Amino acid sequence: MQFTQLPSQLVAAKPILDRINAAGFAAYFVGGCVRDMILGESLHDVDIASSAYPEEIKAIFDRTVDTGIQHGTVMVLDHGEGYEITTFRTESTYTDFRRPDSVTFVRSLEEDLKRRDFTINAFALDADGSVIDLFDGLGDLEKKQIRAVGKPNERFTEDALRMMRALRFASKLNFSIEEGTLEALKELSPNLKKIAVERIQVEFEKLLMGQAASQSLLTMVEVGLLPYFPGQKGMVIDQHLLLLANWLEKKQPKTLLEVWTLYLGTGGFNPDELQTELRAWKLSREIMATVTRLSKAIEKRNDLSTWDLYQINDLADTFLAVIEMMGVDFSLIEDIKKRLNALSIRSGKDIVVNGGQLIQSGIATPGPGLGKLLHEIEQAIVCGELSNTKEAIFDFAKEH
Repeated sequence: MQFTQLPSQLVAAKPILDRINAAGFAAYFVGGCVRDMILGESLHDVDIASSAYPEEIKAIFDRTVDTGIQHGTVMVLDHGEGYEITTFRTESTYTDFRRPDSVTFVRSLEEDLKRRDFTINAFALDADGSVIDLFDGLGDLEKKQIRAVGKPNERFTEDALRMMRALRFASKLNFSIEEGTLEALKELSPNLKKIAVERIQVEFEKLLMGQAASQSLLTMVEVGLLPYFPGQKGMVIDQHLLLLANWLEKKQPKTLLEVWTLYLGTGGFNPDELQTELRAWKLSREIMATVTRLSKAIEKRNDLSTWDLYQINDLADTFLAVIEMMGVDFSLIEDIKKRLNALSIRSGKDIVVNGGQLIQSGIATPGPGLGKLLHEIEQAIVCGELSNTKEAIFDFAKEH
């Protein structure tokens, strides 16, 4: 396959390839950027592989940074951009199922591509726009399938996270997983427990945001991967995943807040169980706080008071997106939107009187009682029992 016109990101990076080639070495665009170009999708990263060893790359270019030189990666700084150049390499055994014990630099493109995970990620593209496809990745793109390079058992043993990546790519591209690759995934699924939570988290998030998330979740249940996931306390995980798969047939989450609110905020956890799950996934404080707050509203979604809505109004977009994915009736969603829009205030900062003014006026004194009074004022305004005016609030405070 030959491309006469390259995406702008590759056009900008092409002088890097030309300079390496001019120095007597070989250089190619590799991996996902080539795949995405073939599929006509936007490119995110530009990866370059070369027969030049790290020290040779550093000799060719004036400005470089040793970003991962022990693994053969050097960043070249050019016209305001940084491009990582990785030397062709082979890898030894993976005793920890995550990273090779050692790498060996080689001059052969084929040897380098043989270590890639899937055929659709094992493309190379030369400076003239010719696609090098040594493992029939083009055929797999045509068949819309994910297939491991070489023996799938070896690829998944080298790095167990590749099992999650297979499911993530299937979700993103709406591809199936080739039979032999799927069988290896079933056989080696226990190895996932050897992978760091943070690495699983990233792949799972991308999976749930993919266009075929529903099918990938069903595959995940089918191959028995769930028992090796983080968390899972207090929930029959397979049953919940089947429910999620049903919800995700028509719409997928667009943000990480939506991902985790949908996955954990709808699981029927009690408060302690939910915190255990959130901590097990090592999520950010923002995500943990969001899921905690919205899980209560999701549980009460058919009977939300004005005060309930006020307490989550800053997370309204996430809440509405999640209950829509859950299939909540359209009329209820529209009613919730109207009630959210009708809130008289959005936060305590919108109240025209603050604690200092109440103390200054002699109505209140510092201490716990003041906090309680301010809360009662806030709640009364939200629920329509008190006007947000100084006169009304002072009168209310005197009575209370």
